[in-house]
Amino acid sequence: MRRRELLAGMAMMAGCGRRDEPRPNILLVIADDQSWRDAAAYGAKHVATPAFDRIAREGVLFKNSFSASPSCTPARSAVLMGRHVWQQEEAGVLYGAMPSEIPLYPHLLEDAGYATGYTGKGWAPGNWKALGATRNPCGKEYNSKRHAVPVRPGIEPSDYAENFRQFLGERDKGTPFCFWLGSKEPHRVYDEGSGLRLGKRLAEAQVPEFLPDTPEVRSDLLDYYLEIEWYDAQLGKALRILEETGELENTLIVVTSDNGMPFPRAKVSLYDWGVHMPLALRWGAKLKRGRVIEDLVSHTDFAPTFLAAARVAQPTGMAGKSLLPLLLGEPGWEPRKAVFCGMERHTMCRPDGVGYPMRSMRTAEFLYIRNYAPDRWPTGGEFLSSNRTPHGDIDAAPTKDALLNPALAARFPKQVQWCLAKRPAEELYEVGTDAGQVKNLVEDARYAGQRDEMRARLKAYLEETRDPRAAGEDPWQGYVYRQTEGYGASFNKSLPMDVRVAARTRKTHKPE
Repeated sequence: MRRRELLAGMAMMAGCGRRDEPRPNILLVIADDQSWRDAAAYGAKHVATPAFDRIAREGVLFKNSFSASPSCTPARSAVLMGRHVWQQEEAGVLYGAMPSEIPLYPHLLEDAGYATGYTGKGWAPGNWKALGATRNPCGKEYNSKRHAVPVRPGIEPSDYAENFRQFLGERDKGTPFCFWLGSKEPHRVYDEGSGLRLGKRLAEAQVPEFLPDTPEVRSDLLDYYLEIEWYDAQLGKALRILEETGELENTLIVVTSDNGMPFPRAKVSLYDWGVHMPLALRWGAKLKRGRVIEDLVSHTDFAPTFLAAARVAQPTGMAGKSLLPLLLGEPGWEPRKAVFCGMERHTMCRPDGVGYPMRSMRTAEFLYIRNYAPDRWPTGGEFLSSNRTPHGDIDAAPTKDALLNPALAARFPKQVQWCLAKRPAEELYEVGTDAGQVKNLVEDARYAGQRDEMRARLKAYLEETRDPRAAGEDPWQGYVYRQTEGYGASFNKSLPMDVRVAARTRKTHKPE
């Protein structure tokens, strides 16, 4: 190891306590498709999240945490690797594969003596074995425990908390653990109308301005809130298990989501609704209770933070940085001026399987987006996709149906434009005054200086971090849409042969 890298590793481990102190347990709790605003700790009145709120109250709440990507697989790859989408190789696309040579924090901790495991949704969807990897990216799987009484349709039958209990019971006594609790909620599909049936009211729904405000959309949002509340209840059970086993105070708990809510212009977009994430941390007496942090942080920071807390050296190649100096109030933290996000390919929803490449730079005041293929439909357009629907990068839902309903669309032309239309090569939004990010300022002369500065800064950062896009290259087009364990081979055979590449649809009721 070069001297500079050794010093960096030593600095990263500063503030983690004496060498004779026990190493902390690490519990990552990650929702599937939850945007940042949908937790009561952020002031939401439309959803109850007592477990998340407890973590925030007894620990730290972040107000500006960002996923690396608005798509499941690359977002989860970033958490595991500490790398941007463009540094992940085939792990940077939906239904990709895990390169065996890129270090993952669960494996590094396992090699350092930690017990590792996961329940629910781990690294997915994709085939982690396809490129020669021999260990599950998240550790040993614990999904055998099921809810004794079946839950309503759309809810994962696996009992996350009881699987976590099993994991704790099987590890050697005194061994620190690293566990990934991956909820499959609030990912679609939903039990349509369940929010209303279980007592929620249409008036409670908070409809973003970019969506049609109709009863169907409001009801869809209520169903989404209901799944968040279910997931939060499972988090609460996991916390009680930590208390029962005496492990709560020595466990670094991180609670977040992989990407934004499964609605148009949210998931699979680089607007805040797609990548701005809830984030709360708890670590016993280590952290000052009730602190609210405004700093910009990235999900690429999780892996360096976990390694630093465990006193394990950070490997080269990670783009993120340890949050420990910020969390512990110690020297070494330099506030970020910006976070960077990206996406390449989500579903197979365009001819020849091409993606919709995007990069973004988000500061405290502005969001700048670079769309590399503005001639393509960001949602896939009318092309019949791998999930057998037009606009395939939008999950099937009543909200999508509303946008595609000619009668409703005629009443909401702006929302149809914002959600379905092609986008320009550049977008610029003032986030403080444009919560829905629908007022593109890129051609506004008053913001020309801001646009030019962010364009240049994004370009420089992508070059510095060796993004192939910055060099005019596109390796992603060659990445296969891979078969995954638990996923079938159903695909629309009417599609042209050249796009019938191993596209998959999940066999069960809950698509990934």
